[in-house]
Amino acid sequence: MDDLSPAAQRNHHDAALRDRAKRVIPGGLWGHLNAANLPAGYPQYFARAEGCRLWDVDGREFVDFMCSWGPVVLGHHNPAVEEAVQRQAAQGDCMNGPGPVLVELAETLVDTVPHADWCLFSKNGTDATTTCVTLARAGTGRRKVLVARGSYHGAVPWCSPSIAGVTAEDRAHLITYDYNDTASVEAAAEQAKGDLAAIIVTAFRHDMARALELPDPAFAQALRAICDREGAALILDDVRAGFRLHLGGSWEILGVRPDLAAYSKAIANGHALSAVTGVERFREAATKVFTTGSFWCAAAPMAAAVATLSELKRIDGPAHMRAMGERLRAGFDALAARHGVAIRQSGPAQMPLMLFEGDEEFRFGNAFCSAALEAGAYFHPRHNMFLSCAHGEADIDRALQAADAGFAAVARLG
Repeated sequence: MDDLSPAAQRNHHDAALRDRAKRVIPGGLWGHLNAANLPAGYPQYFARAEGCRLWDVDGREFVDFMCSWGPVVLGHHNPAVEEAVQRQAAQGDCMNGPGPVLVELAETLVDTVPHADWCLFSKNGTDATTTCVTLARAGTGRRKVLVARGSYHGAVPWCSPSIAGVTAEDRAHLITYDYNDTASVEAAAEQAKGDLAAIIVTAFRHDMARALELPDPAFAQALRAICDREGAALILDDVRAGFRLHLGGSWEILGVRPDLAAYSKAIANGHALSAVTGVERFREAATKVFTTGSFWCAAAPMAAAVATLSELKRIDGPAHMRAMGERLRAGFDALAARHGVAIRQSGPAQMPLMLFEGDEEFRFGNAFCSAALEAGAYFHPRHNMFLSCAHGEADIDRALQAADAGFAAVARLG
């Protein structure tokens, strides 16, 4: 180890694990968690997490602004959630059928989400969005689904951002529109005339590597009106934003309610669970569609979800995360001005993105993140970040100290 550079020594255990993984895992790792897609110095493997802090396998500590890419909403290892999980696991988790907690969680969601008359559970966001699309088709007897260009709805052939292994037939009944462009939705609906099953839309435009875009209220209202006029389902993909922006669903802020909604990420504070909520019109379809999984009724994650939703209500989690996100955003603005660097911040404060002006190749973003990481903050250069209820003022201020090093690195690049 003495022969390694200081940087290599700092990542010695992580590097060894990556080498081992390459021999038994194609590419070393798959999907969005592959650290090979991150700037230099980012770890792939982590030893532990607590609150809003992460420790990698080489002992480095970071203030965490990815929160497991969204699932951790109360903070890592939240005591109330973990106690509920342990209590349920001691009684039973993956059994021949669900535990009573299934009914408790379903009642909790129906009481929490104003549009919800019923709900179903699964494991991943992709499960939930796919179920929504299937239910819309079953309930309307139609095929066409309108999707926004560039929007992410999951990782199966009908919606994957990759076309490897995908056939034209997998997407034969999708018609695209542009987010926040009502005219393009009207044109797409006209193209689907008589066969429109659903419009699916994300809570806000959170496409990778571009400025985030909040929904125009008029656009949201237009989607609702088109679905009502055409007899189609409005599907809100709230997988990424659900329970961070509003406990009743992210478009409650706009006064627009969907017919079907998909949730995952923050529903159980890091425990594997997703949900579909729906209005009465689609209840019968939900009894006919066959959708299931061996682990979908596991009781421990459901206990985690009951505890998570209870805590979020008790502390008004969305308001706290918004306040901490605004503190972070103000700090970024001040630091950028001090270093003479131009930035663009976008998205909800609870799920912020910071991009550098004129940085199409992410040279500045990568330099910023690498330097900030060395100084103790885990940011992302291209993907929206996430606040949790565990972030306090002192944590934000500590992260801004690390960001200062990041902005200095960018300033040196000119």
